[in-house]
Amino acid sequence: MTKRTLSLLAVPLAGALALAACGGDDEESADTTASGGASAGSLAGVCPDTVVIQTDWNPEAEHGAAYELVGDGYTVDTGKKTVTGPLVAGGEDTGVKVEVRIGGPAIGFQLVTAQMYQDPSITLGFVNTDEAAALSVDQPTLAVLAPLEKNPQILMWGPEAFPDAKEVKDVPADTKVVTFGPAVYQQWLIAEGIITKDQIDGSYDASPARFVAEGGKILQQGFASAEPYIYENEVEEWGKPVAFQLIHDMGFEIYSQALAIRAADKDELDACLKLLVPIYQQAAIDYVNDPAETNTLILELVEKFETGWVYSQGVADFSVEQQKKLGLVGNGPDDTLGNMDEARVQKIIDELVPIFEAEGTPIKEGLKASDIITNEYVDTSIGL
Repeated sequence: MTKRTLSLLAVPLAGALALAACGGDDEESADTTASGGASAGSLAGVCPDTVVIQTDWNPEAEHGAAYELVGDGYTVDTGKKTVTGPLVAGGEDTGVKVEVRIGGPAIGFQLVTAQMYQDPSITLGFVNTDEAAALSVDQPTLAVLAPLEKNPQILMWGPEAFPDAKEVKDVPADTKVVTFGPAVYQQWLIAEGIITKDQIDGSYDASPARFVAEGGKILQQGFASAEPYIYENEVEEWGKPVAFQLIHDMGFEIYSQALAIRAADKDELDACLKLLVPIYQQAAIDYVNDPAETNTLILELVEKFETGWVYSQGVADFSVEQQKKLGLVGNGPDDTLGNMDEARVQKIIDELVPIFEAEGTPIKEGLKASDIITNEYVDTSIGL
């Protein structure tokens, strides 16, 4: 059983945000190595003494670039669910620390944006394009880098159940779409006529039991970088491939887990971001090219944090290969990793406006892509 899909970038259209609960200061020490591309001490006096990165879920390979930044002599706080160590680039200590915090259960399953506004010590957070648009009035954020070119989220089905289906639109129109909670992408799929409102079944509990029991005759949420391996190799009752389609390939081309700041912090962080963003770009490349040490750290954190999150070496290794194979990590519209396409973002904003209006979610009037993303800190010479 995997609990990965409890999050899956689900962004509520409306409703109160739960407050995160933190506690404990149980610390342990260990060693690892990360790589990047900057000179020793280059961030000292320019960036915060500790650069705090808030992720949106438990440790996993999709977050590899963040953990790639963590250098030797790191400490693990099992109470607060954080890892802190020297922020390294190319094996060099940049003169500041980096603290990577997990999301999901560690922050009461609330949105990263809400956590960023609740806790001003957070420097950067993982924020999806649709989340940034939905919260553009009261909690504006600005994405400065997109480590993932494509959202890994999928809808999957059993290939034997629907042997002629190549895409979700090929699956019979009465097929249930089993998901966890409300999410913007579901409303978008309905608006685009890809699925109907009647198909949505929000009873997903992260267990494979229903998928197995129904012989794959449902559409179920998942991640392209996890579930295909898990169902074939770790779910004994299934033990074979699944078919799937990326939500991205259906046309919902958000930037998933983009690295964002609170919009009002831009001037204060400007000098830091000019140096830090290229380091993060290079870390993303270093990770997918040689993930072994960082995956060891990720698996160590999964074990020590004890959140109930199940994650294996097999899934971690598969994730990296799948990220490369499917272009989940890759260059943008040119030869650069991490830059964002304004036209792509604007298209999504324009398609989401009527959905938000129908749900009573206020967004910034005349919201533009440039309000929620910027490429000014991206080094165009860094790419896969």
